Formats: sequence, structure tokens, C-alpha cells
Amino acid sequence: MTGIYNIIPVPAPRMTQADRWKKRPPVLRYFAFRDEVRLRGVTLPDSSHVIFIMPMTEGWSEKKKLAMDGASHHQKPDVDNLYKALSDSVHGEDCQLHDMRITKYWGRVGQIIIKPM
Repeated sequence: MTGIYNIIPVPAPRMTQADRWKKRPPVLRYFAFRDEVRLRGVTLPDSSHVIFIMPMTEGWSEKKKLAMDGASHHQKPDVDNLYKALSDSVHGEDCQLHDMRITKYWGRVGQIIIKPM
């Protein structure tokens, strides 16, 4: 069963010891993302296709938004960092997973779509 979650994807940040007290914005966004994923009860099957829908910038023209809606996303954040944030939020450790496919597209709103394979 496909799960569609209206959560804006956030990459896993590189954290240091100083992040315990510094409270950098990327770390705070990651912790808020992790809490939202857990609150919504997101599950990540053992073998799945995860689709990240990256929200378009509000400053884009309507013409550009129409052209980019559903197009492949080839910018940062990287798919591996997005998946790392999601899998760490769901499992804590990703050693349980053995088969995954990850894609990312542009969209009007941020979403995470999980399809079992």
C-alpha cells in the first residue's frame, strides 16, 4: 500500500559535538522533520521505492512552475542525504533495509511517497 505524506523532505545534516548547544538551523530543521515523521507514523518497508517531492520556490513565475511540476530534481539536497534522514527517523539504523529505490521530483508542495516493491 502506497503511503503519501505531506512532509517537506529534509536532508540529514553533518553534525558535530558542538551541535548539542549551537542549535544550527539545518540541525533544528532535521530534528523537526524527524519528529514529524515519527508523529505521522511513517513506515518504511524492507523493500521500497521512496519518492521525494521537493517544493518549488515561491519566487518562481507561474510559467516556470508549470514547466517544472513533476520534472526531475537535479539539485541539492542529494537523494542519499534525504533517504538517510528518513530512514534514521523511522528505523534509527538502516541495517534492516536491503532493497531501495530513491527518486526526487519538483512539485507544488513537499511530499514523501513510499511504495512497496
